[in-house]
Amino acid sequence: MVRRADSSDWSALAAIDSVAASGDQARRADIRRWCEHGLVLMAEDTSKRPVGYSTLEYSFFQQGFVTMLMVAPSARRQGVGKLLLSAVEAACTTPKLFTSANVSNHPIQHLLQQAGWSPVGLLHGLDEGDPELFYLCPSSRLAHGSP
Repeated sequence: MVRRADSSDWSALAAIDSVAASGDQARRADIRRWCEHGLVLMAEDTSKRPVGYSTLEYSFFQQGFVTMLMVAPSARRQGVGKLLLSAVEAACTTPKLFTSANVSNHPIQHLLQQAGWSPVGLLHGLDEGDPELFYLCPSSRLAHGSP
């Protein structure tokens, strides 16, 4: 099941986020802010424990942008990422939806390609030696995708 996270969910999400769980305070602060602003969709297992989350923002040229998609290490390769992508696509309120991933992040690239997203650009300089690859969701998959 996927639902919108609220401000009380941030610590449980930080616990399943591999970066935040390793002690990254900036990521923990991001998760808290995203939850407080209603930007997070979270996937839960049958016991209502979080197994993943995604954030949807509109600060990328006023279009939808998936800022983060994180699946708990124990829940990977079980369809959680695909479920979260579908939920973000349904929630997006703009005609276009983008995301990005480091070139070194093969699992998310595979997920995006399997979901039909298209690579649309490459940006060097964000992470030294690991360019960022941008993807665009097919507009036919968006609930509000037609201009």
